[in-house]
Amino acid sequence: MIVGYARTSTTDQAAGLAAQERDLTAFGAERLYSEQVSSTAQRSRLAECLAYLRDGDVLAVTKPDRLARSTAELLAIEADLAKHSIGLVILSMGGERMDTRNPTSKLMLTILAGVATWEREIMLERQREGIAKAKAEGKYKGRPASLDPAEIATLAQTMGPAAIAKHLGIARSSVYRLLPGGA
Repeated sequence: MIVGYARTSTTDQAAGLAAQERDLTAFGAERLYSEQVSSTAQRSRLAECLAYLRDGDVLAVTKPDRLARSTAELLAIEADLAKHSIGLVILSMGGERMDTRNPTSKLMLTILAGVATWEREIMLERQREGIAKAKAEGKYKGRPASLDPAEIATLAQTMGPAAIAKHLGIARSSVYRLLPGGA
């Protein structure tokens, strides 16, 4: 049985989810699991999908980033599927279909996943360099403070830390951190 999994990060990506579902159905998916959650959130439908799969089944996704957060997670999912004789098919991997039931596709998946990780790390390195340069030039100030220490100090004259936290809708630890003298 071919089982499809589709995911978008936000609910306003309905067209993207519909396109994934259409492509998976066209590929022959008899059962679809779909969800609209960030890759960092709990993906309950993915867990259901993985639990549903049986020996000989095929899990189909449109792209690897719809399935996994990282190279390590993608390769771990693929290895777990392989242990149970479940294939993984990625419909669009650089314009090519990748089917891990054959060794060449498995090799290509590993290489391309590694390249994707490398690319992300290079991008983050450039970002850090850009931030460092902007800081050195005085152009980067970082995220603006969301709390005003003066306001906390003023409130502390008439309220305790717990009351300040409740009044401002913040954690008590944030109040303690901003109080003069740390208490």
